[in-house]
Amino acid sequence: MYVGRFIVVAPDRAAYRVSSRSFPNRKVIERDGSLTVVPTAEAPETDNPYISYNCLRTTEAGEHAVIGNGTQVDPITEKLELGYPARDALAESLLALDYEKDDYDTPRIAGVVGEESYVGIVRRDALLVEAVEEPTLVATYEKDTPEATALEATAPDAMARELYERDLEHPVCATAVARSNGGFRTGTYNGT
Repeated sequence: MYVGRFIVVAPDRAAYRVSSRSFPNRKVIERDGSLTVVPTAEAPETDNPYISYNCLRTTEAGEHAVIGNGTQVDPITEKLELGYPARDALAESLLALDYEKDDYDTPRIAGVVGEESYVGIVRRDALLVEAVEEPTLVATYEKDTPEATALEATAPDAMARELYERDLEHPVCATAVARSNGGFRTGTYNGT
């Protein structure tokens, strides 16, 4: 089954996987304190604005981590740094940016891990934001309503690999974050 990009958010950790039929030549790198999806050296040039973006950021105070499939990660993080409650930062940013205006009306998905953790999606027909009490998955296609799922790993590199290896089509790369001693640890898996 092809579900596109997806996240799993739990109360203390989260992970994100890029799955793509159209743009498989991407990887996650660390850049300026954020984890960013970028084209690989082998990727053909494109002017598609949805190919490269920060997919994981933490707030400067280390109270929250934000994960998602696009540019919404930045304003969610900025709102959290301004003191917005996590639910509001997530809902307002998803609503403001709306779904991606591409050929597929791709939903935007995002999650916040902190004292309270949330998962959200904005689709062409809905905005859903839910508190997370157990690992919860939401994807851009097919599984576009938050649903409980398994997330066995707790270490970030292992979580990223677990999502990458999940039995869903067209894995490209993955990243993850976990709360640790008053801060966050991150990890990635680029399929190698």
